[in-house]
Amino acid sequence: MVVNHVISSIDISTGGPARSVTSLISAILSNSNIKIELLTKESKNPIVTNFNNQKGIIIFFKSVIFCSLKNFNLSSQSPNISLYHGHGLWEIPILLMTYIAMRKGIPYLISPRGMLEPWALKTGRLKKKLAMFLYQKSSLKNAACLHATAKMEADNFRKLGFTNPIAIIPNGIYIPEFPLIRPKFERIEKRKILFLSRIHPKKGIEFLIKAWYRLSFDLRNDWKVEIAGNGEASYIATLQSMINTFGLSDEIQFTGPQFGENKFAAFHNADLFVLPTFSENFGIVVTEALACGVPVITTKGTPWEELNTYNAGWWIDIGVQPLVEALKDAMKLSDEERRAMGKNGRKLVEENYSIEAVAKQMIELYQWILGQGEKPKFIFD
Repeated sequence: MVVNHVISSIDISTGGPARSVTSLISAILSNSNIKIELLTKESKNPIVTNFNNQKGIIIFFKSVIFCSLKNFNLSSQSPNISLYHGHGLWEIPILLMTYIAMRKGIPYLISPRGMLEPWALKTGRLKKKLAMFLYQKSSLKNAACLHATAKMEADNFRKLGFTNPIAIIPNGIYIPEFPLIRPKFERIEKRKILFLSRIHPKKGIEFLIKAWYRLSFDLRNDWKVEIAGNGEASYIATLQSMINTFGLSDEIQFTGPQFGENKFAAFHNADLFVLPTFSENFGIVVTEALACGVPVITTKGTPWEELNTYNAGWWIDIGVQPLVEALKDAMKLSDEERRAMGKNGRKLVEENYSIEAVAKQMIELYQWILGQGEKPKFIFD
């Protein structure tokens, strides 16, 4: 089997989808005989430049080449593509992939990666409605299957009228990369609340700043907030202005994007992770925080109800006041109580979100699409 994956970019700055896709491909290559080609645009800082596996290759293009159907079609180094797998929507690479697949009669799978979520559809609404009418709806309807990372995302596919089979397969992580946080028996610094993600209006960072301001100084006094990530300089300046206006510049600080060992260190130095987002189809940073044993507060704009069922954090309504209440609850706990919640989170990830388990499901999905296996339980008509 040869599977051709297409994603617009795997640059480190693009966030969760790039990490999820490259990790997934690496795990599939390590756990099967499937050959994989990944087609993506050139960028300054790709997450990976090769898979260190002879069954997998990455083909980088200059963006102008993606405008050429002929060049895109000839890009494949394998003449025997069995299946196409596109990640994301709206972009020319995915459009070309679906056109070629339909022309050749080769099945294809699409992972929208959150781009059909209600919040995402509101951004650039007119352009997306036009694109949906002209080509996107057709390419989605003709997919052999749509891939959702959670039931919430699958439900949104159905609300938009798509009747394709839907495979619900979460994103996964390579758990050994995320060792459990070590207990801090002697504290020199204040306890830390960490936000680590793209700095974008979608992420609800304003909620965190406003909620922090509403907390009593006595409660805040032993804590600080670290906002880690990259984003538009103008937006970061707006957030910094809000922080300054509230007189919180000594308590809330931006630390820039964190990658590799620096990212792991950020999680390990945190006592609480907060993602007050409007919308996430999955939220891979939640998985990463939990794997490190950090309790999590996130919103019902994410599919993380398991935070409540596993007692690993707080799954709250979107907005300032629900975040205020959750922060109060979390910050009033003892260090031992938060560590116990962190261990529950680690157990949750180990049981449900290892990259090996996710890759196994994706392999089963590929086999089913190609008529090589029975219908898996995670596929819904």
